[in-house]
Amino acid sequence: MTQTAATTATTADLTARGQALTVQGLSVHYGGVRAVDDVDLTVPAGQAVGIIGANGAGKTSTLKALMGLVPRRVTGLRLGERDITKVKARDMVRHGVGYVPEGRHVFPGLPVEKNLYLGAYAKPWNQRVRTAADEVYELFPVLGEMRNRLAGALSGGQQQMLAIGRALMSQPSLLLLDEPSMGLSPKLVDEIVQVLQRLSAQGLTILLVEQNAKLTFEVTSSCLVMENGVVAMTGTSEELSHDSRVRQIYLGL
Repeated sequence: MTQTAATTATTADLTARGQALTVQGLSVHYGGVRAVDDVDLTVPAGQAVGIIGANGAGKTSTLKALMGLVPRRVTGLRLGERDITKVKARDMVRHGVGYVPEGRHVFPGLPVEKNLYLGAYAKPWNQRVRTAADEVYELFPVLGEMRNRLAGALSGGQQQMLAIGRALMSQPSLLLLDEPSMGLSPKLVDEIVQVLQRLSAQGLTILLVEQNAKLTFEVTSSCLVMENGVVAMTGTSEELSHDSRVRQIYLGL
């Protein structure tokens, strides 16, 4: 890490402190519509936690609110021991949070490599940034092969890899992912699962929002089920994968 301890904690630091992310009383309203209502959640350092639910359950709004991208009310928001409640969205990356938005949002008119380097905007330009790019290419070899190709010419799956790689360029201690399997073939979904499992095994803390419950259970150690803006169920991924209600609604069993 090249940031100072005053701005960004390393993954090891956060692991020692117990919780990577602690959220209390998070609410989001769009006009008179309640999207998220008084949600509490914790993401233990070094673990992957999932949020599943149907369309309109409040999953995406939760991630956007954590990043400060939508108006929110929140009682407490901490990363490790640091209060980040008042940190603006543009500064979240400097505080160690990586974000992969729903829909990828790559820059189609720029080459793959420039898209990646934009993910390191908060880092001093040095060999560490080049090393981070090499690590992304090792994680997603196809991006290395297409580094000079315009991002808009990539397939949906390749753009998703690019969006994840771009978020990793800042070397985050916490990675937020919103619907990374959306629109992907089963084969590409399996590849994304393998990458997220690998990142989790390396100690990266992950908060994953997904409609694909099967994917979520394969990647995470625990999950929240959201319905109508509130947390309806919580448990380990193993427990929820065998819960009759979850199996019926989210796994189609």
